[in-house]
Amino acid sequence: EVQLVESGGGSVQAGGSLRLSCAASGFRALGYCMGWFRQVPGKGREGIAYISSDGQTRYGGSPKGRFIVSQNNAENSLTLDLQMNNLDTEDSAMYYCALELVPDAKYCRGKYVRSTEYTHWGQGTRVTVSS
Repeated sequence: EVQLVESGGGSVQAGGSLRLSCAASGFRALGYCMGWFRQVPGKGREGIAYISSDGQTRYGGSPKGRFIVSQNNAENSLTLDLQMNNLDTEDSAMYYCALELVPDAKYCRGKYVRSTEYTHWGQGTRVTVSS
């Protein structure tokens, strides 16, 4: 069973940084697409960073240039990280990681930027940025 567990959320002042992590387990795949999404009450999930099993990264939404996605794909473990810099109060949200298993990383190209395209989700970690 695929499991995604986010960590690293918390409270920070505007201008500060946080690093979120997502530990993924319970699968073996030839390829995968992963993404970080965030959600505030009353709105849908916004995709902000994506990475595929071959290391290709993409970014979306308002945090472009301030957030960096990376992964550590060691034997029997996969961790997805999101380094968030120069945080603004508008970055306050629940942050989720998502995973979609694919036959090859090329299937991620131009796709898997919407929340509806992902099957597996973590429980989320809250980020609160104060002014």
